Amino acid sequence: MKATGTLLALALVGPIAAAAAATTVAALGLGPLATGGAGLAAALLVTLAVMLPALSGARRILAALEDGVRSFRAGDYSLRLAVDRKDELGALVDIYNQIGDTLRDERRDIFQRELLLDTLLHGVPVATLLVGHSGRVLFSNRAARQLLGHGRRLEGHKIADVLAAAPAELAEAVSSAESDALFSVRLDGEEETFKAGRRTFQLGGQQHTLYLVERLTPELRRHEVEAWKNAVRIVNHELNNSLAPIRSLVNSARSVLDKPEHRHRLEEIFATVAERVSHLAAFLDGYAAFARLPAPRKRDVLWADLLERVRHLCPFAVDGPLPSAPACIDPSLMEQVLINLVKNARESGGPLDEVKVSVRAGADGGFVLAVVDRGRGMDEEVLRRALVPFYTSKPQGTGLGLPLSSEIVEAHGGRLHLENRAGGGLAVTCRLPPR
Repeated sequence: MKATGTLLALALVGPIAAAAAATTVAALGLGPLATGGAGLAAALLVTLAVMLPALSGARRILAALEDGVRSFRAGDYSLRLAVDRKDELGALVDIYNQIGDTLRDERRDIFQRELLLDTLLHGVPVATLLVGHSGRVLFSNRAARQLLGHGRRLEGHKIADVLAAAPAELAEAVSSAESDALFSVRLDGEEETFKAGRRTFQLGGQQHTLYLVERLTPELRRHEVEAWKNAVRIVNHELNNSLAPIRSLVNSARSVLDKPEHRHRLEEIFATVAERVSHLAAFLDGYAAFARLPAPRKRDVLWADLLERVRHLCPFAVDGPLPSAPACIDPSLMEQVLINLVKNARESGGPLDEVKVSVRAGADGGFVLAVVDRGRGMDEEVLRRALVPFYTSKPQGTGLGLPLSSEIVEAHGGRLHLENRAGGGLAVTCRLPPR
């Protein structure tokens, strides 16, 4: 509005001033050229007189906008402009103020999120180090400072110097860990177990490295205590199941001895006692075998040879072609796994010709061994506890076949997985890593 008024004033005042000047010059008797020049000069002077204040105000606003944009570039979003104009410059100032408010709010939100993240990182028990492309530590949380820096800040120090001051086993494990790795070191006279990992990523166009070290000792000790408690419960249960009937049978034998007409029952009593003692001995032998599982002695073995040896003991059908590449495994231990799995499949209640074994190459260069059947399968409770030692749903089962097989597969660096098949039956999959 103000700019429009200025232009309207120029349109009216300029011609009037020019006409007045021309009339004055003509009255003085000067020529036409002088008359025209006088009118033009008068119009120019009036225009300058009207425009200069308006241009001066616009220059001040533009200079303020320039200063504000410079402050944006410097990261300062606090500068606001107070201009009471209803023209285009006023609209531009309003847009500038809105941008400044938005950037300021976003910076406050980012700061609050960074503060929350920093609080979380300092609160977690996992030692965390962020190292820049120059090899210097950019961030270390409280756990990292306690583990690697005796409580002092590590920011600004070279990662090589930080690791050099740490215990040798710890420094070697952290610096060489390409992926998650477990290791044990002695700290303050006690054996401690850690898991270390290292990740690299791009941040701001430069490579950064994130080091993570987690102390597992408390969790492992808790699991160890739980395992011992579970083992004691299992042994106590089995001993009571065998000793209680033996005690009762011994009392019955004493009564029979006092009654000669019932002595023919002694043979039955002694047979039952012998059966319970044999069951208890088998349980203890199985427990000892589970506890004394040897480390795998790996060598190259052809799958065709391994499966053929087991087929003579527990018949099954081979599903699909077998890989020609050898597997690096302990043949004796893997034969035991296959025997256990095929035996379970044959006892599942399904057709024996549906017990099948397949081997295929894995995507990671390892192998996938699968044993399937069309039996009863497992309900959710049995499926969840199937790998717990000595748990069994069979009347004469020992509860050791699947747990022992899982232990052997894990000793090879693999994993055993159970799942029910669509249409009935069970599939047991053993994933073995590459050599």
